[in-house]
Amino acid sequence: MNVMQLTREACKQLQSKTGLQVPADQLFELPEKILQFGTGVLLRALPDYFVDKANKQGIFNGRIVVVKSTESDSTAFDQQNGLYTVCVRGIENGKNIEENIINASVSRVLSAKSEWQQILQCAYNPEMRIIISNTTEVGIQLVEEAITDHPPASFPGKLLAFLYERYKAFNGTPESGMVIVPTELITDNGTKLKQIILELAEVNKLNHLFVEWLNGHNTFCNSLVDRIVPGKPIAAELEKLEEELGFTDRLLTMCEAFRLWAIEGNEKVKEILSFAQVDPAVVIASDITLFKELKLRLLNGTHTFNCGISFLGGFAITREVVQDDVFGRFTKELMHKEIAPAIPFDIPVKQKEDFANSTFDRFCNPAIDHQLLSITVQYTSKMKMRNLPLIQRHYELNSSAPLRMAAGFGAYLLFLKVTRKDENKYFGERDGVEYEIKDDSAPYFYEVWQQYEAAEVPAVVMRNKALWEVDLTQYPGFLTAVEKQLNSMLTNGVAQTVAELENATEVL
Repeated sequence: MNVMQLTREACKQLQSKTGLQVPADQLFELPEKILQFGTGVLLRALPDYFVDKANKQGIFNGRIVVVKSTESDSTAFDQQNGLYTVCVRGIENGKNIEENIINASVSRVLSAKSEWQQILQCAYNPEMRIIISNTTEVGIQLVEEAITDHPPASFPGKLLAFLYERYKAFNGTPESGMVIVPTELITDNGTKLKQIILELAEVNKLNHLFVEWLNGHNTFCNSLVDRIVPGKPIAAELEKLEEELGFTDRLLTMCEAFRLWAIEGNEKVKEILSFAQVDPAVVIASDITLFKELKLRLLNGTHTFNCGISFLGGFAITREVVQDDVFGRFTKELMHKEIAPAIPFDIPVKQKEDFANSTFDRFCNPAIDHQLLSITVQYTSKMKMRNLPLIQRHYELNSSAPLRMAAGFGAYLLFLKVTRKDENKYFGERDGVEYEIKDDSAPYFYEVWQQYEAAEVPAVVMRNKALWEVDLTQYPGFLTAVEKQLNSMLTNGVAQTVAELENATEVL
């Protein structure tokens, strides 16, 4: 394949190409207004998508400095002048959507490890008023560390160091305060991040005037992101797509048409986040709980209960699961019969049902290859954050065990059965083929499966308050249901276990 690489120079040659949105050259000269922690596909296909869309309409007129905290390679960003393609595929309002957009929102990518001083220097830019993050669900945690470290290890440590530098740069003026929008999928992410930042400021004995500025002139927004972003397609599909586009793109990002970014904020936030004006999918409101609960439970919660059982059932991508007669019915019944009634927030039944139906349609999107294994990353923290409140709420309303949730939990335990350890990597096995387990709790599960028989594992894990903060065996019949489902999977196979759950309502 003889096509050019995506660069700023290449964009000049692509301006006339049909079916492709190409940035005008002047967009590369816009000032830097956002500091973003994270380089992942979700950020590229959602917040950065909105920023780029606004820039192209002359609304926001600002670019993004991306902070790379991991050791991941950023040469693609450097070689492509920060450019990447967002390929939108799906159905919106009954219409088939197919868009190819060259995104020019990223100004540069800086490594926290080797370019920390340059990152801190961004604090001196008066136009930089916004901070966005996506550091996974485990990123927003308190690590008691010195913010003078070069750099601090944790995301909150890095953020506090930046904010302290900002305070010093502008002598704590009110207008120098930042709007901070974390997109990590945890409840009240902005509130929690602020609490950690204040605790860490105390650990570092930062002066009270800084703390007053932090509290009075910086806004930490709770936010919710919703878009399925599989990222780069498989090699054969990527090659075909790049041939059609006329260039190669190491950062090409596939995503669905559906999008939502709900941000909790006031008029000041609306003013600063002016890119929200270009798309009704960016919602800035005083309370976003409704959006959060629907998405967190029905989309993410379903994914988390479903990913392990579906993968062990022989599937690779979400679409295959919901298109299968047996697993498709299981997914629908899980959503409608168990998850929707257990959402811990007062939402009208019809709204929950409608959201469940639209979510199922999104799972069916023929253009999205959402890998089940990618959903299992940090499986334990996702199970705790997304689904534990559902189990708790179920038992507030019912006395019998939720069987499909129990099956999902049993499959989670089976997925985390470590069969091989290689230094710091852990592997499980499906039908004789290894898969990597990317979960911070993998060492714990390695020990558990080594020490105990399969029949004992559910009780051991479910009683572990260090994992769950509660004893999951306290819920009547839940342990019994999990044990039964796990045993059935080991004895009869996952597919038969799932088939036997159709229309089930109680523990036998």
